[in-house]
Amino acid sequence: MTTIGFEPHDHSSCVADTLHRAEAECAKNGLRLTPVRRRALEILLAEHRALGAYDLLAVLAEEGLGAQPPVAYRALDFLVKAGFAHKIEALNAYIACAHLGTNHTPAFLICRKCKSVAEADTAPAQGRLGDAAREAGFKIERAVVEAEGLCPHCRDAAA
Repeated sequence: MTTIGFEPHDHSSCVADTLHRAEAECAKNGLRLTPVRRRALEILLAEHRALGAYDLLAVLAEEGLGAQPPVAYRALDFLVKAGFAHKIEALNAYIACAHLGTNHTPAFLICRKCKSVAEADTAPAQGRLGDAAREAGFKIERAVVEAEGLCPHCRDAAA
């Protein structure tokens, strides 16, 4: 599984493929991708950076899809529970899942300068964290990995 977010790619294909996978997952699992939920996912997919609920709400309100905070929070809650988006705890913001439809444990690489976010796949039960958990008799069920630094673009610009 590749790290998605910093490298150049066909973004329109990225968005279209992810929306298609989300629709297929909803059909398979009996979920409703309402117009507001779909638009919220499209907004998150528009850029590979995390957006806060109020950033999302501003766009939804401008488009006449709801102006009250619960509209954004309900849409984001659905997207996260369905596996279509992730919450970036360090930023209190959300990003569309770059590996939608796959069983994975994401790690987020967050650029402290431009706030772009890349999603990589990790295996927390492996490596040092897994070793520490096994040594303590602990079974990892969920892990959130977030690392802050500089993306290639910002790092090159600073050099």
